[in-house]
Amino acid sequence: MTRSKTLPATGSPKTPDIIKRLPFYYGWVVIAVAFVTMAIGVNARTSFSLLFPAIVDEFGWDRGTTAAIFSIGFMVSTGMTPLLGHLMDRYGPQLTIPLGAVFVSVGMYTATLSSEIWHFYLSLGVMVVGTSIFISYIGHTMFLPNWFERKRGLAIGIAFAGVGAGSMALFPWMQATIDGEGWRTACIVIAAVSLFVLVPLGFIFQRRHPSDLGLLPDGDVPGMGRENSSSADHKSRAIVDHKWVETNWTLGLAMRTRQFWFLTIAFVGGLYVWYAVQVHQTRYLIDIGISKEIAALALGLVSLGGVVGQVWIGQFSDRMGREWAWTLACIGFLLTYVALYALRIWPEPWLMYAMVVVQGALGYGLASVFGSVPADLFAGPR
Repeated sequence: MTRSKTLPATGSPKTPDIIKRLPFYYGWVVIAVAFVTMAIGVNARTSFSLLFPAIVDEFGWDRGTTAAIFSIGFMVSTGMTPLLGHLMDRYGPQLTIPLGAVFVSVGMYTATLSSEIWHFYLSLGVMVVGTSIFISYIGHTMFLPNWFERKRGLAIGIAFAGVGAGSMALFPWMQATIDGEGWRTACIVIAAVSLFVLVPLGFIFQRRHPSDLGLLPDGDVPGMGRENSSSADHKSRAIVDHKWVETNWTLGLAMRTRQFWFLTIAFVGGLYVWYAVQVHQTRYLIDIGISKEIAALALGLVSLGGVVGQVWIGQFSDRMGREWAWTLACIGFLLTYVALYALRIWPEPWLMYAMVVVQGALGYGLASVFGSVPADLFAGPR
C-alpha cells in the first residue's frame, strides 16, 4: 500500500541547474552512492571473519574471547538503532552516513594500535561492527524508499547488491594483504577508503527525500501526464485500504498494529535463517568432506548469486508484490537448508552448487524486500 505523492511545497528547495541537466532521475545517483557505501561499509564489518584468525594467532587469546568482539559489536548496533533513527530524522543521510563512515574509519585505524582484548572490543567491536549500522542495511532503509515508489524494490535491490559486489572485490584482496603485509595494513587501507571515499560521497550526494532538491519520487514532474496517469494507475492497483494509507504513521501508531509485530517477527526470522547459514556454511562443508578451497569458492559464488538475486527479486516485488517476493526468497532459504542436510548423505558437487544457486539467486533477495515493506505499509514522517 502506498500513499499519493506529495508535491514540493511552495518555498521548498528549487532543483539545482546541474541536476536539471542530468539525462536521468537523480534518485539513481542516490542508489549508486548507496551501492558503493554498502560495498565498503557492510564488508568492513564482515571482514572481521578474515581478521579473526590473524588476531588470534598474534595475541594467543582463545577463540571465544576473541569472537566476543563481533558479538559485542552486534549488541551495540542493536542499542544504537533508536539513535540512528533520531539522527536520520534530524540531520538526514547527508550528515548521518558520513558520521558512520568516520566511526568505522576511526575504529579500523585504532584497531592497529590495540594490544589488549578490551582495546579490540572498543575498536573493532563498538566502533566498526557497532556503528557500521549507520552505513549498512538499516541506515539506508531509512531514506532510500523515499526516492522511488513504482521501482522501489528494484532500486533498493540494486543498492543492496553492493554488499555482494563488494565482498567479491574486497575479500580476496584483503586476504592477500593479510597474508602478505599483515592484518594492520588491511585495516589501515579500509580506514582510509571509508574516510576519503565514503565521507565525501555521502555528504555531497545523499539526501533524505527528493523534495530536498525540489523533485518528486520516481522523477515525476508535477502536473505532467506521467505523474497523473501511470503513477495514479500504479497506486490505484496497490491501495486496498484507503483509510490505512491516509494515516500519517508514527512509530507509536505503528506499534499498536498487528501488522507491525508480524513484520518484526518476519524480519527477525529472516535474518536468523540468513546469518545462521552464512556464518556456519563454510565450516559445515569442510566437516562433511568438501575441501577448504571448494567451500571457500561456494561462499564467494553465493555472494555473486546474491548480486543477481537482490536485483531481480527487487524488480519482481515491484511487479508481483512484496508478499510473493518474500515468499520466494524464503523458499530459497528452505531449499538451501534441505540441500545442506542432503549433502551429509550425498556430498556431490552438483548438489553443493545447486545449494549455492538457490541461496544467492533466491534467498538473498530478502534484503531487497526489507526496505520496501515498511515504507509501503507505514508511510509517514518517520
